[in-house]
Amino acid sequence: MRAPNLTPACLAAVLAVAFAPAAHAAGSRLHITEGGTPDHPRVYAGGGKEVSGIDVDADWVVVDGYTLTKPSAPGVELRGSHVTLQNTTITAPHGGDGDGIRFFGDDIAILHNTVRQTSNRNGHADCMQTFASDTPPSNHVRIEGNRCEQIDNMCVMAEGPNDGEGDGKGHTTDFVIKDNFCETRKASQALMFEDVQRATITGNTFAAGPDHAIGLAIHSTGAHVEGNHVDPSIRCEVGIDKSSREGYTGPEPRCAP
Repeated sequence: MRAPNLTPACLAAVLAVAFAPAAHAAGSRLHITEGGTPDHPRVYAGGGKEVSGIDVDADWVVVDGYTLTKPSAPGVELRGSHVTLQNTTITAPHGGDGDGIRFFGDDIAILHNTVRQTSNRNGHADCMQTFASDTPPSNHVRIEGNRCEQIDNMCVMAEGPNDGEGDGKGHTTDFVIKDNFCETRKASQALMFEDVQRATITGNTFAAGPDHAIGLAIHSTGAHVEGNHVDPSIRCEVGIDKSSREGYTGPEPRCAP
């Protein structure tokens, strides 16, 4: 996976820091439809600016450093290839399913963000979610160094196109879930993968709450689990079904997904 390279030279390229027309009004939802190139990804630098939500529908985009307080859910929606979301804080998204971040596409990086206080009041409020039902499947995804705090549902919910609810088009593969903090309050698991192949889950901290930390189901094969920190109250680190056993490496699964 190749995430956009935020070198000092890239950040200094002010001409790459642009706002879509809908973003000019203070506090409005930021709609990003203009992307960049492999050598010059389009950088949208918030500097802590408060917006009411972010939608990305473009390729080669970096979204960096925004603040979202009580945005309409999902707080951030990413659609495209080579899209990075980083250093952004999302608090108490509302409406819809109450998700913090949704993502669809290839080569997506979600890095060093904080999502807190998602509520199941209107649905199943995940910190981050992807699915493939009339939406593009997601491949080559890196979720690293994020904090999911006071999350009613799951920290990551990923569903491929062949999970029984998807559109059956393509595949969802190659996820790296690394060094995240995950606090889920009401779901049975913190991370759930259905029809997602080759997920690597390492160095994460799973706080108290769920029955098990990781669920692998519906041909979520090739998963690698290693070096996670699991609160003693969580009785089972990995739950897995028979269809997902192929290629699995990690702690012995001790429960169903």
